[in-house]
Amino acid sequence: MRKKIRITILVIASFLVFGLIAIFTYVPNLSNQHGMVDSKLYLGNSDKQPLIVAFGGGGGGNDWTRAYLKGKRDSLNQKGYALLAIGYFKSNGTPKHLDRISLNAIRDTILSAAKHPKIDKSQIILMGGSRGGELVLNLASRYSDFKGVIAMSTPNVSFPAITWSANTSSWMYNNKEVSYVPASLKTISPALKGDLYTAHAMMLENEEAVKNAEIPVENINGPVLIISGKDDDQWPAPEMSAQIIKRLQENNFGHYYSHIQLDGGHIAPLEHFNLVYDFLGQHFKNE
Repeated sequence: MRKKIRITILVIASFLVFGLIAIFTYVPNLSNQHGMVDSKLYLGNSDKQPLIVAFGGGGGGNDWTRAYLKGKRDSLNQKGYALLAIGYFKSNGTPKHLDRISLNAIRDTILSAAKHPKIDKSQIILMGGSRGGELVLNLASRYSDFKGVIAMSTPNVSFPAITWSANTSSWMYNNKEVSYVPASLKTISPALKGDLYTAHAMMLENEEAVKNAEIPVENINGPVLIISGKDDDQWPAPEMSAQIIKRLQENNFGHYYSHIQLDGGHIAPLEHFNLVYDFLGQHFKNE
């Protein structure tokens, strides 16, 4: 009887081990919508408008087309800025998951919109929050077309795709995956409990992976504004933002940069949008 129990336990353990191996080695196929981007352009009345390109975060969809951001959209237009809202996954015609999103395709979409006669294509500013902050830093560090960055509640590294296996990159550049900090086995428990802060903090303990996945922000071709909430419960945004500033300092970054820490959580930057207006007014003039 005891022998049968031991055999049963070994069989169950083997299934568990092989199951975990399968989860952490499975690579999903690229989406049929890979390289597709959803965009909508909002124009003000003036000529030569600087273009603000706005991205949402890990919830997907095209955030900046939604009603709750209409006031901020309209105010940017009234201040003389055009706004291009971009959905890069879980939006019309785009991939369903944040998985190996094409940076090249997003750049092409932005430059196509910037050809509008009312837009000043020499002043393209990228703005994103959370995973959208990660995205704008990755874009601006690779393409000199973009002249400024506003990254809110952002990491300093690239994280894995939001898929059940989480073993691919969130981003692709020139058909290669962008290096990312992997999710280890120990992150499964907090992630299943919805404790994203702990899961991300655990990933950041892998110092070698963090070094490899750090976004080369020193290559950004313009001023940088980083905003974080001191009590972010999604991931250690203030600490990661501080690492961005440290990297800029160590590389003698030649443009303006600032990290503003606010009282509040993950969405605190959106609640203090006057900081964005001030940054734009200081660095990007409109006619």
